[in-house]
Amino acid sequence: MNKIALITGATSGIGKATAIELARQGYNIIATGRREDRLQELKAEISAMVKYHYLVFDVRDKDAVHAAITSLAPEWKAIDILVNNAGNAHGLDAIDQGKIEDWDAMIDINVKGLLYVSKFIMPQMIERKTGHIINIGSIAAKEVYANGNVYCASKHAVDAITKGMRLDLTQHNIRVTGIHPGLVETEFSLVRFKGDEERASKVYQGFEALKAQDIAEIIGFAVSRPAHVVMTDITVLAGAQANSTTVYKDK
Repeated sequence: MNKIALITGATSGIGKATAIELARQGYNIIATGRREDRLQELKAEISAMVKYHYLVFDVRDKDAVHAAITSLAPEWKAIDILVNNAGNAHGLDAIDQGKIEDWDAMIDINVKGLLYVSKFIMPQMIERKTGHIINIGSIAAKEVYANGNVYCASKHAVDAITKGMRLDLTQHNIRVTGIHPGLVETEFSLVRFKGDEERASKVYQGFEALKAQDIAEIIGFAVSRPAHVVMTDITVLAGAQANSTTVYKDK
């Protein structure tokens, strides 16, 4: 019987690539996100390999998260892998110019959303004494850069929560992994710059950024380690990236 992986934010980028990668490894997939049309499209790519189910909810809405997860049929409830991938950056403003709605979105999605989903999945992992939780952080969890203030704070929180999870869950035979990517060419910058395609595209010009598949393959490697091995904390940057703000681009 195939194990089950649930991936949040699976409608694009790292989440979508991870769903496909874990399906290739033989995991039955529960994909979640806000855009049902994209979750339906993903079914066409995955259902030929493994069983596929999707849940439509916004991780910010704890009642919707609870309702969706508790609605799972018995054959889908024993989730073996949880990938907390849903997350966003909103704006790139100095702290005094920041918009409160942007702050709320980043804290509600990146921090509280991760907690809500984990809250409703951890109990069955604890009961079964098995499971693996992977939290997608960011290089912003390790550094703070100009105008990154609240986004960096939210990802620092993800890093702290990941470490706290490991302290609390290791006794239950649950592995916890934090993965912290640098510049990955996805819809991330398009969301940060509120749909400004020209500004978003410039972020990735002049060098080869990481691809969503790169991170998905790292996740695939982490979950495929034998039971006595835990990949605890992984930071991955593009080859031309030295830290969060230093990128050597073609002149």
